Amino acid sequence: MDIQVDYRLTSFTTNPAVLTPAYRPCHTPSLISTNPTLTICLTYHPLIPNSYTMAEEPPPPRPSRTLTNRVAIITGAGAQGNGIGNGRASAILLAADGCSVVCVDLNLSLAQTTVSMIEAEGKGRAIAIQADVTSSADCERIVTTTLSTFGRLDILFNCVGIGGAPGTAVDVDMDAWAKGLEVNVSSMVRMCKFAIPAMLKNDRSLGIRGSIINMGSVAGLRGGTPHLLYPTSKGAVVNMTKAMAAHHAADGIRVNCVCPGMVYTPMMYGPGMSEAAREGRKNRSLLKIEGNGWDIGNSVRFLAGEESRWITGHVLTVDAGATCAVGTDLPRSASVNA
Repeated sequence: MDIQVDYRLTSFTTNPAVLTPAYRPCHTPSLISTNPTLTICLTYHPLIPNSYTMAEEPPPPRPSRTLTNRVAIITGAGAQGNGIGNGRASAILLAADGCSVVCVDLNLSLAQTTVSMIEAEGKGRAIAIQADVTSSADCERIVTTTLSTFGRLDILFNCVGIGGAPGTAVDVDMDAWAKGLEVNVSSMVRMCKFAIPAMLKNDRSLGIRGSIINMGSVAGLRGGTPHLLYPTSKGAVVNMTKAMAAHHAADGIRVNCVCPGMVYTPMMYGPGMSEAAREGRKNRSLLKIEGNGWDIGNSVRFLAGEESRWITGHVLTVDAGATCAVGTDLPRSASVNA
């Protein structure tokens, strides 16, 4: 094989003397050809005398920070009044970055309020759809309406969730238990069943066709709540997310999970919450700062876009450090190394 060594001078030096390298692979007259089949490109390294390094590759494309020309479905996109729940915050933030958003809620008026808030900001496009995500027919209708309205689907945020049946294994009502799992877990499977085929129609952008975000909870990571249903269902969402990520990675579809801590949203304060309870929730975190829907929405926004293109199967905990606050309120004498 004929080999030609191409000695390139970098911008770090203008001294022709450095063009004599300390090591010249196959540098003999018999191997240098005017018509080589292989060219070795060497570049002088300014910090190492008489040495050369391989020329650099061109930089990779930078992921976009905009969601222009992207389309998202958000279930549970409504909230009481003008309150900022996790779904509503996510819808507003995605739209603010140029995304077209399909706001889905069982209560149409709540979804319409979210659409009105998006329209008031004058960024992105949005429509409201009334649907019950425990119905396969409704889930299919959500996706077909999205495609007929916007022509594509890039992002799915499964945000619907309920507290569900109260009680322990001894006293929980099993019919209410089944309903809670249907809403908190099975509805996400139903939405993915119809959303993923729609995402597969997309061209790959930086290798990715779509992003799915499932709503978990720190209760699904730690348990320890007074009732059995909620942490059980959210624990299922965490592991379902990892399984989905493995199933659909080859198709360029990312699947991640957001696990909020004790955020203060309309779902929590709507039924009524004392100031003492509110303060207690806040103080369970390391930062002692109250979280809200915007904190969760910003996490969803990140996982939805190209900036997170190399992240899948991840469980993003957004809790001001609550899940790593074990024992921080104990006296030093209670520590193992006291």
